[in-house]
Amino acid sequence: MMETITQQQLEAALIARHGRKRWQRLQSACVGIAGLGGLGSNIAVQLTRLGIGRLILADYDRVELSNLNRQNYRLCDVGKPKTDALTEQMQQINPYLYCEPQLVQLTPQNIPTVFAGCQIICEAFDDPEQKAMLTETVLQQLPQATLIACSGMAGAGSANTITTSRRLNRLYLCGDGTADIATDGSLLAPRVSVCAAHAATMVMRLALGLTTP
Repeated sequence: MMETITQQQLEAALIARHGRKRWQRLQSACVGIAGLGGLGSNIAVQLTRLGIGRLILADYDRVELSNLNRQNYRLCDVGKPKTDALTEQMQQINPYLYCEPQLVQLTPQNIPTVFAGCQIICEAFDDPEQKAMLTETVLQQLPQATLIACSGMAGAGSANTITTSRRLNRLYLCGDGTADIATDGSLLAPRVSVCAAHAATMVMRLALGLTTP
């Protein structure tokens, strides 16, 4: 059995990679993720490896077999709440991470409470109406938070069309902006993962004080 890695050892490893100043900025960040499907589950794992200090994970679904083609879950996770399955994986990467799973369906009424302490929120829904609802709620009711939204990652098109752009002072958009299931086919792991990586990269840049995409 592998010896227990202490918090000090893990932090030292991250500091050696990032530098102390960057590590401190990442460690002090609080990020919310709305939706833990293909986008949200991949964003969460990347931010865990990055060393973000606090993650708020919100979803009310359970892992289904059909999710495994693009979402960061395993066969052993099928049937579990996504919040539980993802938290378990994240704690295996970094057991000292502060992770707050929220098994809840997000609404305009509870979003301000669920994400109250977040400086950055990632929108990771599939449904356009949910995307619009979250965007409107965050921009109107959470003035301290910057929102990173995602749109356009379906199909088997080139990953090079997926970009990050700044749309408003507190709104960034990741994706190609056009590809959806109705016109371009199903969601596939490579392009979904690329879009998730764009979102995680923008989280990283914002946490480090860099506001340009």
